[in-house]
This record gives sequence, C-alpha cells and structure tokens, in this order.
Amino acid sequence: MALSDVLASIDGEIAQLRKARALLTGATLRATKRKPGRPRKIVTGISVPAAEPEKGKKRTLSLEGRRLISEAAKRRWAAERKAAS
Repeated sequence: MALSDVLASIDGEIAQLRKARALLTGATLRATKRKPGRPRKIVTGISVPAAEPEKGKKRTLSLEGRRLISEAAKRRWAAERKAAS
C-alpha cells in the first residue's frame, strides 16, 4: 500500500466516526471549513415549542376614565408652558 492509500483510508474512517458521533449526540455535522460571520446554532434534534402567552380579554377605557386622562394631560402641558415662560 502506498502512503496516499493509507492516508485516504484513515480519512475515510475519521469521516465515518464523525458521522456516527453526530448521530449518537443528535447534533448536525459541522463543516470542517469555517465561514465568516456568526456561527450557526447547533440543533440537538429535539425541539420543544415555546409556550405561547395567554391572550387576555381586551380592556376598554370608559368615557369617564378617558376624560380624567385628558384633563390630567392638559394640566401637565399647562404646567410645562407656565414653567417655560
């Protein structure tokens, strides 16, 4: 056997072992050559969907509450105008 044949055989075994390890750990195979930029997220194979927040009942503002907020805003802006002059 020539040296190149032995090296090719070893490289083949290494690739096969990496594939077996990836299957056992559940990770995806990484490329041997790194690309520029942020590394990709390694997926473990098991994904749990995120819990969606419960949608509550839509709240409405009464006319009285809206009037009180409007008056408070007017008082606040009047105080700012008075302080500025």
